[in-house]
Amino acid sequence: MRELQAINQNVLLDITQDNGEQKTMSGIIIPESAKEKQNTAKVVNMSAIENAEITVGDTVLYKEYSGTETKFEGKTYLILPYAEILAKVVEMDEI
Repeated sequence: MRELQAINQNVLLDITQDNGEQKTMSGIIIPESAKEKQNTAKVVNMSAIENAEITVGDTVLYKEYSGTETKFEGKTYLILPYAEILAKVVEMDEI
């Protein structure tokens, strides 16, 4: 089995999208070209980064046009510098 491993202060994000057909409430089919590009993804691998504020498994928000998109063994990944990550998505309990 092969896997991608990020190096040189980079983070590997899984951006594989569900290619299922999307429809509006009224039944209009939304074509792939009209879908809004996501800018959150799950961290699947990262290089050794000192004092990193994220870990593998976290969901993060990243800059819209950053990184390099690549396909590897049926999945789509984004490789981007650690500095291009803007925030970590955290689930909060309501009080």
